Amino acid sequence: MKTVLIVDDEQAARYGLRRALEHKYRIVEAVSTAAAREAIGVERPDVILLDLVMPDGGGISLLGWMRESGFAQPVLVVSALDTAKTAVEAMRVGAADYIVKGFDIDELRKRVETLVKLVELGEENERLRRELVSHGEFGRMLGRSAAMRRVFDLADRVAPTDATVLILGESGTGKDLLAQEIHARSPRSERPFVAVNCAALPENLIESELFGFEKGAFTGAAQQRKGKFELASGGTLFLDEIGDMNPLTQAKVLRALENRTIERLGGSRPVEVDVRVISATHRDLPVEIAADKFREDLYYRLRVVTIEVPPLRAHKDDIPLLSAALVEQLGARHKRAIRLSDGAMQLLERYDWPGNVRELRNALERSLIIASGDEIRALDLPAEIQDGASPLPGRPASGENHYLNEKDFREAKRQFEIAYLRRKLEEHHWNVSKTAAEVGLHRQSLQEKLRELGIQRPGK
Repeated sequence: MKTVLIVDDEQAARYGLRRALEHKYRIVEAVSTAAAREAIGVERPDVILLDLVMPDGGGISLLGWMRESGFAQPVLVVSALDTAKTAVEAMRVGAADYIVKGFDIDELRKRVETLVKLVELGEENERLRRELVSHGEFGRMLGRSAAMRRVFDLADRVAPTDATVLILGESGTGKDLLAQEIHARSPRSERPFVAVNCAALPENLIESELFGFEKGAFTGAAQQRKGKFELASGGTLFLDEIGDMNPLTQAKVLRALENRTIERLGGSRPVEVDVRVISATHRDLPVEIAADKFREDLYYRLRVVTIEVPPLRAHKDDIPLLSAALVEQLGARHKRAIRLSDGAMQLLERYDWPGNVRELRNALERSLIIASGDEIRALDLPAEIQDGASPLPGRPASGENHYLNEKDFREAKRQFEIAYLRRKLEEHHWNVSKTAAEVGLHRQSLQEKLRELGIQRPGK
């Protein structure tokens, strides 16, 4: 049975509501807002019936407390005050519905049943979300490996709270997507999600971007402008690459988090802001702290919950799942029905992906564009993926002539032979006889060369 909490200081009113609903619901009663707060925390009711006029504070104040404390149960205001102004105020603060005393019993039951169905729908959505997490889906992120499931599970558990979250991980791992999904699963999901790339903003602009400015604050400030903190008020502010933020701005961000207020540039009065901050960085912040580049107090304030997204090379068993989803997505975008060959998939799984999922997506898009048929083959992939080696400093990230940077002639020759023969074999679907005929070698000589260079058909 679902639990209904009746909050009213009049015994007769509570009795009437209880008699109308007890045949179908478990009923809990509270005679004051103080008792209601305790009952909400202990009994965890599914629906609340609330009178607005109470001896120890109005129902409006209880609604405000519920919102601030993260209690999201639907509230049906049951009041003798029959004014539009009162109803609008109650709905603004968080009431789900409003009914005036003197109502018909069937109408009351219908209103309560509607709210209970909303609760059940929310529970079903939550169950489905949890099921998707267990199957390796978290919003637009995919991953069935143990490492990614741990990330998704932690993010799913922290999402309904108001805790600040610090997301760590290399560039291209999907830190921004994780932040967006945490916001989408939070009570703030209907409010703005505002993202700021701290690394992309010059030092002289980041402060005005975050906190805004008043008219005349500096040359060119022709009118007042709100900053990202104000624009995100009620929602979530995502500070991407916060490790690149300058120390002066770090101090102001810390003050904003501590006091929940900001000051616009050129302003003289504090502005209240209600934001949840999620930050992300690819930098090692303890190292930055030791080098006096990042404030230690801000670090501890940001990392109430820390989520570390692993690099793609640490969960390569997710590459087939990710690749298939990306090819389907990119194929729809480019209006092409295309798939990955087994040989191409083998090479994708072998490569170490220094650019992570972003690099995987870009490589697949390039390969899809140049592929001639309905299949992405191994020879359509970038050269470094075909060679099975991640780009090294000083070596081109793509292209077939990367071996030209080798200082040792024998190593450059070996790399050329590997790249050349692998491409020719792919062109002939790994038919050794046809490949030998094209490159001008006897079949046995080519087989000997392949053994010497360690070239094997993918999957062997």
